[in-house]
Amino acid sequence: MQHVSSTLAIPDTGYVPRHVAIIMDGNGRWATQRHLPRVAGHSRGLDAVRAVVEASAARGVQFLTLFAFSSENWRRPEDEVSFLMRLFMMSLRREVVKMHANNIRLRVIGDLSKFSPRIQQLIRDAEKRTAGNTGLTLTIAANYGGRWDLLQAMRQMLARNPMMDPATLDESVLAPHLAMAYAPEPDLFIRTGGEQRISNFLLWQLAYSELYFTDVFWPDFDAAELDKAFASYRQRERRFGRTSAQVMAPSGLSGTA
Repeated sequence: MQHVSSTLAIPDTGYVPRHVAIIMDGNGRWATQRHLPRVAGHSRGLDAVRAVVEASAARGVQFLTLFAFSSENWRRPEDEVSFLMRLFMMSLRREVVKMHANNIRLRVIGDLSKFSPRIQQLIRDAEKRTAGNTGLTLTIAANYGGRWDLLQAMRQMLARNPMMDPATLDESVLAPHLAMAYAPEPDLFIRTGGEQRISNFLLWQLAYSELYFTDVFWPDFDAAELDKAFASYRQRERRFGRTSAQVMAPSGLSGTA
């Protein structure tokens, strides 16, 4: 499905964000504050994932994208990376059954070639099992980077159009090759843990997303915190390049949706 690009047209907006993207930050610091090993924070963070997925579905969010493991996270200590891989496998085995029962579709984006064959098979099985579900689409970004996404999209585009005239290249030609071509651009981007940057996440797709930063560490982020982010979102004036007067004018007078 082709979705509206926010730099080419004005997408529909609603009371509840249609697509929410989250960087789940602060697991390690949450654990350190409690004199626990960092991996304990990652385990507790899985509980927050369950809570936010459930809350998002209940509030009418259609797409939820979670940044689980970036292409830069391989730089972390080897024991922590190994634990994250085991946690990922465990989640794929256990959580997919619940997702399927709740009509949730799972997608995984990123350079999956660097994961073990076992993890790659679990991902394929999970995506296949939930492919027909029509509720919330949950996307897990794993070994993902925004620059990787743009490069792989460019490679795919050129492979399919080797004789392309550069003068004909525009967004509509490149966008279908992006990892999240199946989803609309995020309406709301959330980052927990107190940092205020997007860390190479969805660089193309976040062009006009509303940004929300909170000091709450991810293991403590729950439905109530999600509601705070939604309340902030509802206070934003989404202009997409227009003036406030155009946004406030009746659609018939402003010529916009």
